[in-house]
Amino acid sequence: MNKKRRGFLDGWDIITLACFAFFLFFFIYPISRIFVNSVYDFETGAFSLQPFVEFFSKKYYTNTIINSFKVTTAATLTTAVAGTALAYISRTISIRGKGLLDIAMIISVLSPPFIGAYSWIVLLGRAGVVTKLINHIPGVQFEGIYGFAGILLVFSVKLSPLVYLYVSGALKNMDNSLNEVAENLGCVGLKKIWQVVLPLILPTLLASALLVFMRALADFGTPMLIGEGYRTLPVLIYNAFIGEVSQDYSFAAAISVVVVIFTTIIFVAQKYVANRKTIEMSALRPMEPRKAKGAKNIFAHAYCYLFIVLALLPIGVVTYNSFQNTSGTLFVEGYSLNSYKQALGKMGSAIVNTYSFSTIALLIILVLGILVSYVSVRRPSKMTAVLDAMTMFPYIIPGSVLGIAMLLAFNKKPFLLSGTAIIIIAAYVVRRLPYTIRSSSAILRQISPSVEEAAQSLGANGFKTFFTVTLPMMFSGVLPGALMSWMSIISELSASIMLYVGGTKTMTIAIYTEVIRGNYGVASALSTILVASTILVLMIFFKLTGQREIEL
Repeated sequence: MNKKRRGFLDGWDIITLACFAFFLFFFIYPISRIFVNSVYDFETGAFSLQPFVEFFSKKYYTNTIINSFKVTTAATLTTAVAGTALAYISRTISIRGKGLLDIAMIISVLSPPFIGAYSWIVLLGRAGVVTKLINHIPGVQFEGIYGFAGILLVFSVKLSPLVYLYVSGALKNMDNSLNEVAENLGCVGLKKIWQVVLPLILPTLLASALLVFMRALADFGTPMLIGEGYRTLPVLIYNAFIGEVSQDYSFAAAISVVVVIFTTIIFVAQKYVANRKTIEMSALRPMEPRKAKGAKNIFAHAYCYLFIVLALLPIGVVTYNSFQNTSGTLFVEGYSLNSYKQALGKMGSAIVNTYSFSTIALLIILVLGILVSYVSVRRPSKMTAVLDAMTMFPYIIPGSVLGIAMLLAFNKKPFLLSGTAIIIIAAYVVRRLPYTIRSSSAILRQISPSVEEAAQSLGANGFKTFFTVTLPMMFSGVLPGALMSWMSIISELSASIMLYVGGTKTMTIAIYTEVIRGNYGVASALSTILVASTILVLMIFFKLTGQREIEL
């Protein structure tokens, strides 16, 4: 390869610096403003720890921490058990309709999380369809799913497929000879799973559990819709920063600092444990599902089909409701497209904003993701190592915290970006870039550097080699990450609700506001459009790649 002259920067060095500057400006600087504002008294301009004193001295606020920890921990444990069991059953037992299970899990993961909350309100709310049936039973009085139980239900149903997809991929890479050896030594059933299978997939299980924990902790829409008196940290941050009565920016910043420190500790702990437990596997003989008989077969199919129903039920509910006639906020007999007409008429700009913002953000994500992954893998240095770590950190930052950080950073000259589309797009890019970087880096490590060296030996310079050789070979790996990024962008709520103004409203915000107002018909129509977009893009992905599953 060509050597650059000592003391001079080449093109890739300039690209590295440019990417570094982008993240310094749109992530590090905003996050630093949170820390500054958390100890800044806006009235006196003096240093003050009063927001932290208030937060930790009042039981109301400390209970919020406990609430968030309880519900996220419970959701993580529930989804870890349920998702792992589902993955193991589907990988070891021949299930009819396995393809439908995989598709249902993918759709569930990629669909907006708060749609699940809304659909369960329709089913199990105080006036829900199922609630009415239950209350017809003599002596039974069911008050709905609100509170801790409701939040846990929605999180468990929504996030179990995420664990399933991760663990299923790990089991796919497990050599079946290990199972056979264990069985020959008398290690069978639950003992084999506990002593052989779980240790091998533990790093993947911990990674998926971390992602579930972070998503549950960061979720704003679900606890806001069905939490009622059960407050969580995102709801508390929102109420402190955008309160109808008063706003306390220092207090909101202080809570955000607590969340950032807490999530960082959890992230570092997970990485530490995962690195100590990492085991390399080579699936020379992959696990093959076997036909089961009797009760075992019935249980396996029932368990898998239950997840298919739970995954697709929210989508079915909102789709059905979108075609029902409405009178004010009530559903009435008959079916029509009125809800869609109202949605397109009232929320047309929100729909346009959603797809235009997400498309622009995706293009920026693709460029940054590919460039950051390339310099990190192919041109390792202290700077690229810092850049790689910096770009992955938003992975653990809740959207509400990032939204507050950006508002505090860009609410006055010379960086007045609040109220513009730029600040929303920047938040999307920063928060969702890790998906593309991960997938791009993974595929790049599979491409031998000798291919690029061969091209350069034939006279191609570094950039020409990158664009004509490396980039086309990265396509298959970049696409899944780009897909995940785009899907997560169009379903983004927690950051968007902090940053939007009337002219920058998106579909997720529109759905949330319509649910709050009780306009379930319009909310259902918008939700159906959003879910249909997810399914359409998923079909395009399968068509382009020839795959039938997404490797996470």
